[in-house]
Amino acid sequence: MSRRTHCRAVRHNVRVADFEQVLNTVGPRLRALRKQNRSTLAELSEATGISVSTLSRLESGSRKPSLELLLPLARAHRVPLDDLVGAPQTGDPRVHLRPRVHHGMTVVPLSQNPGGMQAFKLILAGGGRTEPEPRTHEGHDWLYVLNGRLRVVLGEHDIVLRAGEVVEFDTRVPHWFGNADSRPVEFLSLFGPQGERIHVRARSR
Repeated sequence: MSRRTHCRAVRHNVRVADFEQVLNTVGPRLRALRKQNRSTLAELSEATGISVSTLSRLESGSRKPSLELLLPLARAHRVPLDDLVGAPQTGDPRVHLRPRVHHGMTVVPLSQNPGGMQAFKLILAGGGRTEPEPRTHEGHDWLYVLNGRLRVVLGEHDIVLRAGEVVEFDTRVPHWFGNADSRPVEFLSLFGPQGERIHVRARSR
């Protein structure tokens, strides 16, 4: 094999390896987006027309993603296709926050760590109070209220958090949150999909 042929083969193998690495990150990204939106596989299946079993295999990595599958998923999650496949940045060093609206709640991602700890800013518009519909899923959530009053239903507890107050809980416990009154509320969420807890360190004097 000539040196030129060898170089072309090496470059081809690198491209294949890079492509495989990109495909391997799609599953965790899909799972993180679905958990972030607090959607079930059944709900996502209804929105996309993709079977629950296929969605589950995509998230676990046992099914390779295709454009035919990714396009309806990008539409359902209301994100650019680049976000699903982890396309490289174009060189612009600025952080581009891409808010999206889900069930009347504006969600602003503050981190890019698919499959790991995720940070979000969430904004609930003012209006009438809605009836709680507690849900459960894997993970651990930490909520910090910035403005307004946030009602949190957690198992048998029904509490109202004000600005500066925090709640941390295992998301396997039935939970729900919404406006405590007619005013808007803004809060931060740190969500660990595998049950990671938030570790707070205080500097000793």
